[in-house]
Amino acid sequence: MLISQLNPNELTPEQFVAILYPGDPKASDIHGDCIMVFGNGNLDRAKKAIELYHDGKAPYILFSGGDKWGERDEIEAISMKNYAKAQGVPEEAIIVETISNHTKENVLASILVLDRALGLHKIKRIIAVSDAGHLRRCLLSLKTYMPDWIEFVMIGTGMTLPPNWWEIKPIRDRANKEVRSLVKYIKEGQLEDAEINI
Repeated sequence: MLISQLNPNELTPEQFVAILYPGDPKASDIHGDCIMVFGNGNLDRAKKAIELYHDGKAPYILFSGGDKWGERDEIEAISMKNYAKAQGVPEEAIIVETISNHTKENVLASILVLDRALGLHKIKRIIAVSDAGHLRRCLLSLKTYMPDWIEFVMIGTGMTLPPNWWEIKPIRDRANKEVRSLVKYIKEGQLEDAEINI
């Protein structure tokens, strides 16, 4: 079934998880030319990217994120960069994109930054890091706007849902909002549609 055909009112908790989280990649697939981190105002995603960098999964980290229309005191990418340097990632391995305010802009603004830093034509695979419940939107944004020769490996921060997550209103509401947003953006043409097995 295509994501655009989903009715969020008819989905089970298990189907919500399957829609939002594309699944864990095989260990052998976790390598790339760059690790791209979608900013969100905290350091969980940066920590995961730093771990991947230190494990030798990619030679560069791209931190993407601005100040969310002036709502943040510090630009997300700069905050993550400073943290990464404190964790032993060398300056020359860090790339920053500082003007984006949301997921689509993370991708659009990162295209020029990556081209200037590495040469977009040289990039064959990107490891993308975000929260598990945000990975489907990240993947569809990357597939919609990045060049089609680039492969994407999606990595969640490792935060797990409690078994009763569906009974916890803020988590349930967030999942519901995310699925509704995916359907809306696809129908508007902002994201490409995707087949999903649920």
